[in-house]
Amino acid sequence: MNQYLLEIKNLSKSFAKNKVLNGINLTIKKGNVLGLMGENGAGKSTMMKCLFGIYAKDEGQIFLDGKPVDFKNPKEALENGVAMVHQELNQCLDRTVKDNLFLGRYPKKLGIIDENKMFRESSKLFATLNMRVNPNTIMRKMSVSQRQMVEIAKAVSYNAKIIVLDEPTSSLTEPEINKLFSIVRSLREKGVSFVYISHKMDEIFQICDEVAVLRDGNMVYQKETKNSQMDELISAMVGRSLDKRFPDVDNKPGDDYLEIRNLSTKYEPHLEDISFTVKKGEIFGLYGLVGAGRSELLESIFGIRTIATGEIILNGKKLRFRTPKEAMDYNFALVTEERKLDGMFGKASIEFNTCITNLQQYKSFGLLSNKKMRDAANREIKKMHTKCVSADELISSLSGGNQQKVIIGKWIEREPDIFLLDEPTRGIDVGAKYEIYQLIIQMAKAGKTIIVVSSEMPEILGITNRIAVMSNHRLAGIVNTKDTDQEALLRLSDKYL
Repeated sequence: MNQYLLEIKNLSKSFAKNKVLNGINLTIKKGNVLGLMGENGAGKSTMMKCLFGIYAKDEGQIFLDGKPVDFKNPKEALENGVAMVHQELNQCLDRTVKDNLFLGRYPKKLGIIDENKMFRESSKLFATLNMRVNPNTIMRKMSVSQRQMVEIAKAVSYNAKIIVLDEPTSSLTEPEINKLFSIVRSLREKGVSFVYISHKMDEIFQICDEVAVLRDGNMVYQKETKNSQMDELISAMVGRSLDKRFPDVDNKPGDDYLEIRNLSTKYEPHLEDISFTVKKGEIFGLYGLVGAGRSELLESIFGIRTIATGEIILNGKKLRFRTPKEAMDYNFALVTEERKLDGMFGKASIEFNTCITNLQQYKSFGLLSNKKMRDAANREIKKMHTKCVSADELISSLSGGNQQKVIIGKWIEREPDIFLLDEPTRGIDVGAKYEIYQLIIQMAKAGKTIIVVSSEMPEILGITNRIAVMSNHRLAGIVNTKDTDQEALLRLSDKYL
């Protein structure tokens, strides 16, 4: 009997002249969790999309349970026991949870869709997974993390033999991550195998039986996790050793610069009486469980959400932004959490996405200068080490992490005074994270004021001067980073629950 559930042999894939996968070999045992790591653009998602029938492979063979397979589309893959939870969620947001679970396979009774059966089966699925979800909830009303958990439940519902999880915890809180791990372990005991794509080292060592590393389209490492070292993995990923995870936070915050005073919002979810002050040149962290109001707070400051009461005071001047354009005029910038939904123009080029927030700067004699825009795009590609063929490439063709680099780069082009960063390293590899941390610290040292939201506790503790903790849309407390720890942050995040 074949000991491997999945075997990938000599798999290659190119896009035009860009060879993304080069003769990949990979094996996964039944009932095993394989961690798949690599820098952004290394080919991780491309390899899994070849398995899942989204991309047609150029060369190689894929064996499932010892039998050769070549899925032509995702439906065929699902029907044969291969499921995939994508990093970027593709859901029908104006439909219910149960509609999304049964999309393409609606149960029928006398030729009519059986809504009652859908509700029963959905409820049973969530109960089995110990998840509290109302199947009749409209998807748009759910947080990103809740929608991600629904997508994971959907994969499980296909009775899959192997489930690919692409950055599954990028939007999840610690309790939700623990719940996900519990689900993975339970299914692993039943013989289900997983490919767990992640940039989070701690998770790889916590949940994976084996770990494999892709670098520049080549498989450079596959080993049992218990026999692997973190430094060894980082070296395999980036081709060099990385001495530490975070650079020295050696910025020197100045005087009080931005004050948020008694801020409450008009529409749900309501923020209640938020007050804090951020210094010029400070890196100010915002922590809290998903749904605590962190993103809503940044959006309120930036003019996306309507403020009911309270004030924003910048360098002594009272402000109330009604639109993001007004915030941008005062040199505010916002990197949003959901890059695909509201952070980029997916059908446009890297150049377009880099220049769109700053068009006035690229004009000559009143007309847009193609040369200035191309120079700006190439400047940010070089600065951010974005992996791409050229500035003409569609941003949607890049890996998630490289898309994020373009988005951050477009705001850097504006040279903002206040940078609001909502999960800025989400889906970014360890080497690129370090570069972005360095960039944040450099901007702070240059006098820029940074407010950064992160769900990763080591990150929020590793790159900030102070941390404000949100709990149930209220401010639970503010701590000096050097004087606090993970336990203290968790206690504050539960304060108003």
